[in-house]
Amino acid sequence: MDKTVLITGSSRGIGKETALYLAKNGFDIVLHCNKNKEKALEVQKTIEEIGRKVRILQFDVSNREQTKSAILKDIEENGIYYGVVVNAGITADNPFPAMEDEEWDRVINTNLNGFYNTLRPLILPMIQNRKGRIVALSSVSGLTGNRGQINYSASKAAIIGAVKTLSREVAKRNITVNCVAPGVIESDMTSEVPFDMIKDAIPMRRMGTAKEVASAINYLFSDDASYITGQVISVNGGMY
Repeated sequence: MDKTVLITGSSRGIGKETALYLAKNGFDIVLHCNKNKEKALEVQKTIEEIGRKVRILQFDVSNREQTKSAILKDIEENGIYYGVVVNAGITADNPFPAMEDEEWDRVINTNLNGFYNTLRPLILPMIQNRKGRIVALSSVSGLTGNRGQINYSASKAAIIGAVKTLSREVAKRNITVNCVAPGVIESDMTSEVPFDMIKDAIPMRRMGTAKEVASAINYLFSDDASYITGQVISVNGGMY
């Protein structure tokens, strides 16, 4: 198998674990980071030790021209990717009456516009290749809403709608497009969340791990998932 996967936001957290998981299952990896190049280099070293090909792209997914330029240059030099994991995302929490314009714009520009900016340069080459897998990260917040996260919830709910539409447009070209929607996952993003305050909302009474999310993404890249498209797979310990 010679299949390359681009994973945005893969220097840490879910993106990092997904890169490692896919590498262990035979995929070559294109890592992505915005500012944290040192962390990406650490992930690169680990993947090289696994024995897979790996390289790093550095760009800001909220910057359309920068993203397009970096991706088109890479595929011109190395060929089109078999798959993409649209993972890069941020939070900027605040109750809606207190939310600043900048907090709204920054989250929407990174999480939602980042989806568009990443996939827009890639979709025609993938269509011409007549095969591929796309997985975008949504969130339980995009399915149910969450107090203090109207910007984040809006961005993640919009990704679900975009995925469902894109999946219909490219299905006949043998490209699947799906969402994975994590719940509360152990990560830098949740490191300051007091678990006692949220555990009653999680039927399994624990946080999930990035590896458990990566496993679901890996499944969607497997041959066994070739007839699954336009779906949202929740990895959330039973939250609803």
